[in-house]
Amino acid sequence: MATYGPGKVPMSFDIIEKKGEGTFSEVLTVKLRDGRMAAVKRMKTKFSSWDQVKQLREVQALERLKGHPNIIELMDVNFDMQTKKLDLVCELMDMNIYERIKNRQHHLPESLVKSYNYQLCKALHHMHKLGIFHRDVKPENILIKDTLLKLADFGSCRGIYSKPPFTEYISTRWYRPPECLITNGHYTFKMDIWSAGCVFFEVLSLIPLFPGSNELDQLDKIHSILGTPSQTTLAKLQQGQNSNNYKFEPKRGTGIDGLVTHASPECLSLLKGMLEYDAESRFSAHQCLRHAYFKDLRDAEKRSRKQAVSSAKQREALERSKQAPKKLPAAIEPTRLGKQETKAKKGYRSKAPQQGTSMSLLQAKAQKQNVSQFSVSSAQSKGYGGGLSRKKMPLKQSKRKGDTVALPPIMMKTKEAPKDNSGPSKFGHSSDLGGMSQLPSITTKKSGNHGY
Repeated sequence: MATYGPGKVPMSFDIIEKKGEGTFSEVLTVKLRDGRMAAVKRMKTKFSSWDQVKQLREVQALERLKGHPNIIELMDVNFDMQTKKLDLVCELMDMNIYERIKNRQHHLPESLVKSYNYQLCKALHHMHKLGIFHRDVKPENILIKDTLLKLADFGSCRGIYSKPPFTEYISTRWYRPPECLITNGHYTFKMDIWSAGCVFFEVLSLIPLFPGSNELDQLDKIHSILGTPSQTTLAKLQQGQNSNNYKFEPKRGTGIDGLVTHASPECLSLLKGMLEYDAESRFSAHQCLRHAYFKDLRDAEKRSRKQAVSSAKQREALERSKQAPKKLPAAIEPTRLGKQETKAKKGYRSKAPQQGTSMSLLQAKAQKQNVSQFSVSSAQSKGYGGGLSRKKMPLKQSKRKGDTVALPPIMMKTKEAPKDNSGPSKFGHSSDLGGMSQLPSITTKKSGNHGY
């Protein structure tokens, strides 16, 4: 529902035609500025302030009942402070039930009548559950659009928990229950069910059920079909000073069955339950909805709800799959070992030998880099004495720019050579070496970290 109050910009519209007029209002067909069509209920009563508008029962009821598919939607409340006029902007329907059935020569399909009555009972159940009863259910106040039905005109509504007596002359006479005719305003929300039963019969048969010309004639029309009430029921209605002291001659009614011969037994059973003379025995809206007559509609609603839930779950799963990050297949992802092997093939040096790497492979690389050419004889020729001696290896430039690798020193043990003036060497031949017959394992380090 649109918000309303002081300072709100009213909804603008152009009047297309006048649809109808009642005691307290007139109904207009209008075109809104956004192109939509709507219905405007223009009140004949003048209002002095927004506070008075907000106290209007119809506005309060529509605000509380908003959102139900079988109750008319209030789109906006327009109040002109200068003219004191009040417009209720509502959704536009095609016609009312009376316009649907008047001048018809053939009955409506019972399936359509059943659907109309089911939707009306749903609207009443929603109202009664929220503590409101309509008090003016009649064909003119029930609007339809194709097969959709909506209850409208809540100007006479009251709270269920309000204390009686209520207004006696409420509701249109033909749809008024016996308790409204006999008592002095002591009736309950069950009057809506009686009125709905009268409408139900009228849509089935195309004629009104109890078309009385006055109060007494109305009671006589009721008794001619349903019969006079039992003494227990009548005593209950005439308890205390709450009623008119009517005395009725016992009469056996003709019954409803003969008036709608084309109706099914379940349809007649529901109709009789809605038109019980005693309000306490009369069906509630909830009992009407649980009646066997509406079983196929209830089952169809259950299937529809299940399909809606299933579709919603499928949409959620699809959205989750779209939002989930995409992962590469495991076969495409390179392994850690595979990356290292790739670097080795390109000639990169790793920081440390990987687990499972053969040491002979490293020795072979060292030999390829001429590390093994540093013999003991050359060391002796440079002036290194016997025992343990170390020699720092020259730095070797890596294939990558700016990366210098220092080869580790060579540990070796030498033995004094006998004096021999014949050879070019001071320490003798390399065949006289002792102690170091093989090169140690060689590990490459970054420059500045020379180790053994």
